[in-house]
Amino acid sequence: MRLLISFAALFLSITFLQLSSGAIGPLDALSGLKLGFSQTQIGLLGSAHFLGFFVGCWWSPRLMGSVGHTRAFAAFAAFGAIGAIAHPMMVDPTAWAIMRIMTGLCVAGCYTVVESWMQAKLTNQTRGRVMGTYRVVDIGASSMAQLMIGVLEPGSYMSYNLLAIFCCACLFPLTLSKSEQPKTPAAPRLHPIRTALLSPLGAAGVMVAGTTSAAFRMVSPIYGQEVGLSAQQIGYFLATVLVGGAVAQFPVGWLADKYDRRHVLIGLSVTSIIVCVGFSFVGPANFGGVFVMAALFGITTFPIFSVSAAHANDFANPENIVEVNASLMFLYAIGAIFSPIIAAALIGSFGPSALFLFISAAHVFLVIFGLARMTARPTSGTKTRYNYVPRTSYLVGRLLRRKR
Repeated sequence: MRLLISFAALFLSITFLQLSSGAIGPLDALSGLKLGFSQTQIGLLGSAHFLGFFVGCWWSPRLMGSVGHTRAFAAFAAFGAIGAIAHPMMVDPTAWAIMRIMTGLCVAGCYTVVESWMQAKLTNQTRGRVMGTYRVVDIGASSMAQLMIGVLEPGSYMSYNLLAIFCCACLFPLTLSKSEQPKTPAAPRLHPIRTALLSPLGAAGVMVAGTTSAAFRMVSPIYGQEVGLSAQQIGYFLATVLVGGAVAQFPVGWLADKYDRRHVLIGLSVTSIIVCVGFSFVGPANFGGVFVMAALFGITTFPIFSVSAAHANDFANPENIVEVNASLMFLYAIGAIFSPIIAAALIGSFGPSALFLFISAAHVFLVIFGLARMTARPTSGTKTRYNYVPRTSYLVGRLLRRKR
């Protein structure tokens, strides 16, 4: 217990950060619809967020090296607060896209600082307990952020002001902590092409995970409104997917450690396709069916990143496994940048079911590619232990690093 208390400031900062950043995506989607933005413009906001996330993951280790952990965290939190509070001041899709780049920078930068701090203080004996608590805090706060959508008025100054307050509040626990700042770690080297050649299926899997999860997170509020869900129901809908994805990590991890990970990955994609097609048959009035499908979607889709990362790590050497995981995050971000705007444009042209048809098309590709890779070479004879990998920063690989 004393160990977890020593990390309480970091966990509290993450909670406030998630309450702000986790709610701004769906709030922007609902606000954009209310203010007359086109669905493609709303998708642009989601893509802008992941562009900021992409830049922030690269920049934040370098900024920490220049100014230290606390100042870097304060700078990135300021980006997020300004990005949130400026929304009602300039009601324009292009201006909002710039603000969402700022919120993406905030998320990537703040998570990088927190995970760097944690890595410096973890030992092999404490890693499991601390990381388990970290995941629970992160997922719990993210789920609470989705539920806030039911009480946040779309397009309201008060709503964005509240999110900005939460973002400012994340500064207090970390900046007032009496813990000594750790030494700044070296920024991980990024070799995405080398990683893709090392494990083509692992690289393809994380890109599909980025494509599908970003499209869902940023565009599903449009789907929810199109099928008749209220703002509160949309919040429950989004939270159900997150909880389903979190619960699935345990059985999927067991399967991925016991059986060929390529089979597990293909099986998840096949079931994801079935679930996505099932969404097309759920009528607007069948709210219970929508939530059941949401839970199944989280169960079948969200573990794909972790299984893909585990498969790629099986082919990596222990000395370069951190760089491999950083490169996988890079590839995930590439997939996440482009998918929200594509998915939103498809909804605008073909209706709400186009979101899940787009996601299922990505999984069809992964199934075909996975079957092709199974004929190209056998799987690795040595398995790394499966870990649930949070998609938070390029440094997360250091937190999860274990001996084979």
